[in-house]
Amino acid sequence: MSDTLTREVRLVSRPIGWPTSENFDIADASAPAISDGEVRVRNTFLSVDPYMRGRMNDARSYADPYKLGEVMHGGAVGVVEESAADSHAVGDTVAHQFGWREVAVGPARSFAKIDTGLAPASAYLGALGMPGLTAYAGLLDVAAMVPGDTVFVSGAAGAVGSMVGQIAQLRAARRVIGSAGSADKVKWLTDELGFDVAFNYKDGPVAEQLAQAAPDGIDVFFDNVGGDHLEAAIGAMRLNGRIALCGAISVYNATEPAPGPRNLMLLVGNRINMRGFIVTDHAARQPSFIAEVSKAMREGRLRYRETFVDGIDNMPDAFIGMLRGENTGKMVVRL
Repeated sequence: MSDTLTREVRLVSRPIGWPTSENFDIADASAPAISDGEVRVRNTFLSVDPYMRGRMNDARSYADPYKLGEVMHGGAVGVVEESAADSHAVGDTVAHQFGWREVAVGPARSFAKIDTGLAPASAYLGALGMPGLTAYAGLLDVAAMVPGDTVFVSGAAGAVGSMVGQIAQLRAARRVIGSAGSADKVKWLTDELGFDVAFNYKDGPVAEQLAQAAPDGIDVFFDNVGGDHLEAAIGAMRLNGRIALCGAISVYNATEPAPGPRNLMLLVGNRINMRGFIVTDHAARQPSFIAEVSKAMREGRLRYRETFVDGIDNMPDAFIGMLRGENTGKMVVRL
């Protein structure tokens, strides 16, 4: 079969500070004809995620930088429209990492079949995808949350944070506290997701608001934001507290080094364990994560929200909007 015309989003320049639409090019392309063992997938949903901002920099990190002139790689789901592999049939819904393009071609083993009977396909980019697994493994394995803990999560209305708070509730946390960036997000956290307390970090110093929300201190902090949130959490930690460092979106677009927390010596006196992690190191948790979270979703004990942007032409705007906090729950581009 001949090549298939498609479109894709390429990185053409590296941002200094905040990304702009000029850093990207939406280009016509040809998806090659498939070979033995390969499939061609027509994408239906594409993911934008905070970690992608770091990969836009030409800097050493846990993952290679995106290459200029090449497609922005990341999560996507789609439907198999041609298969030369016994393992995949036309019509299968799959998840993959071939990124910001309308059509993906590659070895069948790179496309994981997903069960849309458990949840809609787009959920496999959020609640049942990488963000959900990040929340699950980070809270339970890295932060070692146990029943009775008081848990604080920053960026709580995002794709990861909203899952962290709900998983903490499922695992019998004593108190779940979240921070978010708007009154509407705070209301969603408390009224719909069941957080015990939530606050708008723009309403006043985080340390003061956290002290009011957790007058007896916290046992676990799941950090998606960094900066003043991390410093405040260290100050609120009880003896033998645990911190899972997932991200620091507050500094991703900074052009100058951000000051570190000024109270790190509290880690010593309070025997606090602070640990960074990458979700790919916890792939073995995938089966238990899917089983527990999908069951809670079916039973109505766990909810998720998606913010949709339509069309591949709007991928850059969706990405920049996500970095600015314009989404509630997972930001997804719908093709």
